Amino acid sequence: MDESATPAGGLVGRVMDEVNAFIRDNELGPGAVIPSESSFAERTGVSRAVAREAFRAMSALKLIDVGNGRRAKVAPADESVVSFMIDHAVRTRQVTVQQILDVRRTIELRTVALAALRRTDREAREIDGIAAEMRTSFAQPERVMELDIAFHEAIARASRNPLFVLLVGAFRVVTRQTWSIGWASRPSDAGRHQSVDGHALIAAAIVARDVRGAETAMADHFDLTVKVLLNAGVN
Repeated sequence: MDESATPAGGLVGRVMDEVNAFIRDNELGPGAVIPSESSFAERTGVSRAVAREAFRAMSALKLIDVGNGRRAKVAPADESVVSFMIDHAVRTRQVTVQQILDVRRTIELRTVALAALRRTDREAREIDGIAAEMRTSFAQPERVMELDIAFHEAIARASRNPLFVLLVGAFRVVTRQTWSIGWASRPSDAGRHQSVDGHALIAAAIVARDVRGAETAMADHFDLTVKVLLNAGVN
């Protein structure tokens, strides 16, 4: 029988737990080198093949970075795994786009409030500049979409909370799938300008360090987006 073919929490899981415990107990940060597969195989009493499978699983989850011929290292936090999970949940109808927007609205109201409080002058200029470029790029919807994504991610960075950066970044895939629907579903350019102008209002509140105004502008932005997508049949 294949050693790795055990129930969840079996041999491969044991090695993964041991690697996680080693990283935690030694307070290792991103880029820190960890012991070899052979070392963890010996620690846990399994074959090297099982330890290799555990390393591959942790690499797929972006927990460690395994390069050809190089020692494995602790990986930096990466939103791609969370993004993959969210996309999978939508495609398999375990959650709806509207439910994701509900969660995003909750997260981004807090994110924008913190950004208004904590942003640097450089970050304020970046956020305001993205909003301004959305206006000048109005005739290029694909460009506006990418700027929209960059706008929300810049706000997350300005919040000074790396978990918000991770979560907001994880919504990128779903945003790209629904953004064009929302843009096309607005009945006129006036409606599209309303969406773009909403970003300018958010940026202005962040620049002014107006926490309440930033929250209100962000809430209005999400409420409008939800309404448009509902009218377009996206649920």
